[in-house]
Amino acid sequence: MQQLPDTQLLYIFDPLCGWCYGMSPVVKRLAEEYADRVPCTVLSGGMVVGEDIEPISIRWGYISQALKQVEQITGVQFGEPFLQLGAEGSHINNSEPPSRALMAFKQLDPLNREVAFAHDIQQAHFAEGRDLNDPATYEQLAKAYSLDAGEFRRWWESDATREATQHEFQMVRQLGVQGFPTLVLVHGHQGYVLTRGYQPYEELKSGLEQLLRDTAQQ
Repeated sequence: MQQLPDTQLLYIFDPLCGWCYGMSPVVKRLAEEYADRVPCTVLSGGMVVGEDIEPISIRWGYISQALKQVEQITGVQFGEPFLQLGAEGSHINNSEPPSRALMAFKQLDPLNREVAFAHDIQQAHFAEGRDLNDPATYEQLAKAYSLDAGEFRRWWESDATREATQHEFQMVRQLGVQGFPTLVLVHGHQGYVLTRGYQPYEELKSGLEQLLRDTAQQ
């Protein structure tokens, strides 16, 4: 089946967003199922940037309680290495480095696998406790996609990628997105919110099918 002209799905997330981690398997499955009809683009929202960058210990009391709700509702599990990272407390929460890694990936990957890579970034952090400020984390992930680790690091460190990442943050703010995750179906010059927050797969799929039917009649 051919991709629908001028139609795409925007997955607006943040790498440090626990609810996005819960939603990630759902969006990954949806993107794979609809790959031949509706391409999916990932936008990073910049949830923890500027003055909000801080050691994870500052908000760990709140975060650790929120994780339990995410697990209960979505079925994902936060790994023991991540829980230890939070309890130790010195890790710096900063959305920019992982968002920049996703931006670099989008420039280097010819197969439009950005949803899968965004999923892998969150798996590395929330399941495996990997440091998202460390370029070695992304070099390892890039190898799994048959990308050259050295080239990936050069892109990750480049001023152009830093600037593009900041531009993406600004674009998300201009879209008026209030929280993550948010999914928007873009058809032509119009955007239709599919969900704000977590939705199970079947509900999300049903909503997408309804939007596709509605837009097809316009």
